[in-house]
Amino acid sequence: MKTNIRIFLAAGLMAMTASCTDLDVIPEAQFTEYPDSEAAVEAQMADVYFHLRGTLGRRYMESQALSSDEWVGISFDGDYADGGIYAQCSLHNFDPSSASTGWYEEVAAGITKANRVILNMGGEEKDGTAQARYMRAFYSWILMDSYGDTPILDHLAVDGEQINRSPRAEVARWIESELKTIIPLLPANVDVSTYGKPTRYTAEALLVKLYINWPVYTASDVTAYDAANYNNEHLNDVVTLCDDIINSGQFSLSEGADGYRSKFWPNNGYQVKDFIYAMPYDAITAQGFQYCRPRIWRQGRNDGNGGAGYFGSDIGNSTGGNFSISPEFADVLMALESDDRQENILAGQIYMFDPTTYAKTSTPYKYKDEAICLDKTIRLKWVDAEGDPHYVEYEDGIKNTSLYPADCAMLNTGKDVKGWSQGYKSVKYFVIREDFINGRNQSNDLPIFRYADILLTKAEAITRGASVTNDQTAQTLFNEIRSYVHAPLITEAPSLEDIYAERGRELFDENWRRNDMIRFGHFEDEYGFHRKGFPTARFDKECRVFPIPQGVLNTNTNWQQNAGY
Repeated sequence: MKTNIRIFLAAGLMAMTASCTDLDVIPEAQFTEYPDSEAAVEAQMADVYFHLRGTLGRRYMESQALSSDEWVGISFDGDYADGGIYAQCSLHNFDPSSASTGWYEEVAAGITKANRVILNMGGEEKDGTAQARYMRAFYSWILMDSYGDTPILDHLAVDGEQINRSPRAEVARWIESELKTIIPLLPANVDVSTYGKPTRYTAEALLVKLYINWPVYTASDVTAYDAANYNNEHLNDVVTLCDDIINSGQFSLSEGADGYRSKFWPNNGYQVKDFIYAMPYDAITAQGFQYCRPRIWRQGRNDGNGGAGYFGSDIGNSTGGNFSISPEFADVLMALESDDRQENILAGQIYMFDPTTYAKTSTPYKYKDEAICLDKTIRLKWVDAEGDPHYVEYEDGIKNTSLYPADCAMLNTGKDVKGWSQGYKSVKYFVIREDFINGRNQSNDLPIFRYADILLTKAEAITRGASVTNDQTAQTLFNEIRSYVHAPLITEAPSLEDIYAERGRELFDENWRRNDMIRFGHFEDEYGFHRKGFPTARFDKECRVFPIPQGVLNTNTNWQQNAGY
């Protein structure tokens, strides 16, 4: 456990309260005079900083990961079907009632909390409100990126005030204005005191994300963006912002022999110099991070005979195993020789890990004395009239749609070792028993903005036409990434497709792939069971944003559902 983080979070945990989900609130300050003690300010702000801990730790992740080509949401003869919500994301068949895309209100409540703090502190013009304004902008960006048009909630609404959605482009420009205003006001120190809180570089990283996606966010319509005609007046601004982060000297790619892998282990934290902004988690005091439950092989908690699972111990709680890496993305992850990042992927034969060092051993993992080997290709199970099971790949199904099982919308692979072993898995966010026995929570902190992402984004901006600065070309920036993971260096300038693939490898399972796929023009590609001819797969460009949850529409009756839903 990270005792240093437990101490850091104590004040914030005392302040945690139930969040408000109604966009209409009364703008009354809770204090006639705002408490000016450091502890009081910290307690107020902690509830804003960590408001989305639970959402980021599960449902937000589901929507971003499963709608990309990284993961396929499978089920096992009804186990983890959950009404098809995971499969729906993988097929872009999004449902306004789905929990996986139904977290709009949680984010909006975070904006309300930030606005309340700003009001209590005396308004935006007062010193000390920059961090609350950043959180408001960050939460607004999440809504704008995922749902498109969204309100610009720059104040606490008066009772009965009608809240309207603003066009996505207007929201993007408002976020830009907010970030440019507060960047000089935010702290520039990067240490344990600012870990998990916005700094100057956190705001710059968000502005980088906003600018590199500027043509996406400012398109006249969500369907109007065309990656082939990408045109962006902010490319040099992207480079300038990246340079400020790079030149600060406060960040680096890795430390130690396990430079890539160790950044995501249960003991990660403020000491990871690659983290510009992260959400701190602790399995006891700061719960909500539950990435590994769906990523662990279905019975991987132990060996089926009372012994250790492949993490080196019996991790104490059942696991889901209902996320599998798509075959197409598996090829991306495994494409390079000597790439350290591949140590995070369970491909083919599963081997045991050392529970102390987290290193992969040479001992095969066995379940009930059977060696477990994962199949890269994912096959759906169907049962014939005689009750005999058969398995169909999507390629076979496209040729003969009668082969698709009746419940194909659930992406069922079968409730046995064969079914559980369809698709590769991941141990990027390594699990330890001491964490997982606590409600399947983990202590791995979640990176949101990383220095590696900044290097790759600067390389992308240069490749798209921005000016070279600091003698850093797209090739040298790209090779910084390749070098620290011991992958082959490139000998010429990377193409945009090279950068796209490298971003996939470097930022795998960090909630950026959907964002990248849309920008690079690959969101409507075929991958997993998101195939043309698959009965419930959608390829409509409207699916680039999620449907507004039905509960939000029921509350805000003046709103219209996003087009296509």
